[in-house]
Amino acid sequence: MSAKGTPATTAADLAGISYTVHEFQHHPGVDSFGLEAANALGCEPARVHKTLVAVIDGPRGHGLVVAVLPVDDHLDLKALARALGGKRAEMATPADAERATGYVVGGISPLGQRKRLPTVVNASAVDHATIFVSGGRRGLELELQATDLVSVTGGLFAAIAAIARPN
Repeated sequence: MSAKGTPATTAADLAGISYTVHEFQHHPGVDSFGLEAANALGCEPARVHKTLVAVIDGPRGHGLVVAVLPVDDHLDLKALARALGGKRAEMATPADAERATGYVVGGISPLGQRKRLPTVVNASAVDHATIFVSGGRRGLELELQATDLVSVTGGLFAAIAAIARPN
């Protein structure tokens, strides 16, 4: 699939937001798709954001949600649940994430998902002029403004990242 033909780029085009496509050679067997992208793009990991799918249990029932945060941070599930008015959260299974978004793990984009899910972008994203998110497949990143990402997804900003600490 060409870069301009992914559901993510189509969604960005339809929304009229500005973005830049960055492609790199994905290497099978890598442990971290996000850190691979940061290295390939030659930028700090804080600007490259991963897209995770979780399940929230709250007053409105159960539901899948999307969390977007820097690749070198960990998701704070309690903070994610609080941001969306839930009581608790847990990671969705890879199969559920792929089925709901229409993307494969390692290439899940917050844009152009099969089913629009509530989206929370980590508050630190606004510290950068632009951030990178998956363009809908491994080895494809979209560079855009965090405010545009929130606008297109109907999401919100919240502190949902727990900074990764070395062991």
